[in-house]
Amino acid sequence: MKNIIPDIRKPVLVLDEKKCRENIRMMALKAERWGVNFRPHFKTHQSATIGTWFREEGVKSITVSSVTMASYFASKGWNDITIAFPLNIREADSLGKLINDTQVTISIITSGHEHLNMVLKKIDFRAGCFIKIDTGYRRTGVDWDDKEQIVRMANEIKESNTLRFKGILTHSGHSYNMHSREEAERIFHDSSEKMAMAGKYTGYNDIIISTGDTPLCSMVEEPGIFNEIRPGNFVFYDLMQAEIGSCTRDQIAVALFCPIVDRNIRRNEVLIYGGGVHLSKELLIMRDGTKVYGEIAFPSENGWNFPEERIFLTKITQEHGIISVPSHMINRFSPGNLIAVIPVHSCMTADANRKYITLDGDEIDDFTPK
Repeated sequence: MKNIIPDIRKPVLVLDEKKCRENIRMMALKAERWGVNFRPHFKTHQSATIGTWFREEGVKSITVSSVTMASYFASKGWNDITIAFPLNIREADSLGKLINDTQVTISIITSGHEHLNMVLKKIDFRAGCFIKIDTGYRRTGVDWDDKEQIVRMANEIKESNTLRFKGILTHSGHSYNMHSREEAERIFHDSSEKMAMAGKYTGYNDIIISTGDTPLCSMVEEPGIFNEIRPGNFVFYDLMQAEIGSCTRDQIAVALFCPIVDRNIRRNEVLIYGGGVHLSKELLIMRDGTKVYGEIAFPSENGWNFPEERIFLTKITQEHGIISVPSHMINRFSPGNLIAVIPVHSCMTADANRKYITLDGDEIDDFTPK
């Protein structure tokens, strides 16, 4: 393993390939054990290279979040893709061109009857279609108990000459607010029951019932009503997932290595070159009310090591990061050295940096175009 530390001059997102591959393998085996289709979300890593690591675990179908991302991964040989974001009507022509030019199997989602009407008026190509169901997140989708709208949408999709009804799809994003395995089980069971009812409203028995969030897919032990899972963040995990209980800190596969620029011994603060443009400004409120933008670890030839006392990135601006350090540890943070920041949300951090350096010194920059 190459020592990459001497070559780092500015913030860089470091990837532990071994941990990443282990996370992929773990979720693939879980899907196999459950007997469900594993359609991982690629919006977290966005890399063709990392995509091949999924292929090595037998993955054949994927999820993306945009037409652009679908086009990119289709060009890399993926031919069964769900775009898990309500179709942006202004990109319908681009999607049609992708489908007609490549013969890739694409499925879209529709989030309500008004949206479905716009889709049906606009598209002139064949695509699969899911109805997005809201089971409690309150972000998008048809309320799970809105029988009238679900029945109406399912019938209109079935009668369409362009769309093929595939099933129903949900994302229990409210699971990110939980703090225990018991809460995870409760939310998953609740979502499963609601999706079972919504599935009955469609009038079809043989449909895909798909769910997607990393916390629940990581923490629960039975698949419930679902026959497809679409987690994405698990490929790297992050501080938020560790605090929820979805993973251990040792499973987190990425860290932003940042130069230490200065320190203020009177305030017990350390200034790093690494801010919102590198990490995003997503914050995590810890159980004691502290707002943090990442957890601090010390880089090593084998990755990074956590100190005996937890230390956090507590302030952030565009390029600056401020670490609050216990007074007895301030001498361990010398200007010119590096520290590792475990991101709050690895999806956002990956998108901000758009390339990785592995612990072997390999650069992975085959990213989805903006």
